[in-house]
Amino acid sequence: MFEKLKKHWGVDGFNLILILITFACGGSLCGYTARKLLLLINIEKGFIWILVYLLTATIIWPFAVLLVSVPFGQFNFFKGYLNKIKNRIGGQKLPKRSVAIFASGAGSNAEKIIQQMEIAEKAGKGSFKVSLIVCNKPTAGVLSIAANHRIDTLLLEKEQFLNEDGYATELTSRGIEFIVLAGFLWKIPATLIKAFPNNIINIHPALLPKYGGKGMYGDKVHQAVIAAGEKESGISIHYVDEIYDHGNIIFQAKCTVDQNDTPATLAKKIHQLEHQHYPEVIEKLLQMRNSR
Repeated sequence: MFEKLKKHWGVDGFNLILILITFACGGSLCGYTARKLLLLINIEKGFIWILVYLLTATIIWPFAVLLVSVPFGQFNFFKGYLNKIKNRIGGQKLPKRSVAIFASGAGSNAEKIIQQMEIAEKAGKGSFKVSLIVCNKPTAGVLSIAANHRIDTLLLEKEQFLNEDGYATELTSRGIEFIVLAGFLWKIPATLIKAFPNNIINIHPALLPKYGGKGMYGDKVHQAVIAAGEKESGISIHYVDEIYDHGNIIFQAKCTVDQNDTPATLAKKIHQLEHQHYPEVIEKLLQMRNSR
């Protein structure tokens, strides 16, 4: 249950505990305040008293939980949580998450993600909008994909990315809320991870924790899998932290490794899994976050 809540709310274990404590303390404060207010009203305990108590508690609850959230450092979470409740009650559409895709190469995964966004948009069920393509290579094919879909681009300068603020200020000023790595080869700096906690995900072409870490990307991964005599490989979609391929795993899918497989043939199998699952997982993950 706790793992589902962490994924649903996009938080780590420590913040999940603080959120649950805030819910509990906010509820207690809400009930205590409602009872104190009812003492000022001369109503005998019975059906009417219960009805007035429930109505009073319902009105007080948002204020109580916001008040309690401040010392626990969860004010932003509960502010967003209450806004979403308000939007649902008012019948308003939930706002789409603004997503930046980081890519270094041809961008086949980025294109599939964009297509998923457009399909969901046409069906009236879109939960995210790809607002920006971020790249570290001026000749990368993903920039052409961005141009074809009329999506803004940002070309990274290595010194600023790795040794300054990781473009966190730039991304925040553009309204980016979520980052998707799709074949991006530079390590994400701690400054950017801190600016987007639990809001950066990556896809790795193997079944983590095996065959991950520094230098393990592309055909190097497939060569290692085949050399080790593995019978299966696959993809791992995971949150990004300060260590290569280390963050909590969100989703995995498998494929067989046949005796006659080469790195090239295994790569084709892996690409099929990536294109099939990565866009869907992003859509579902952001749908859950939008409904929290």
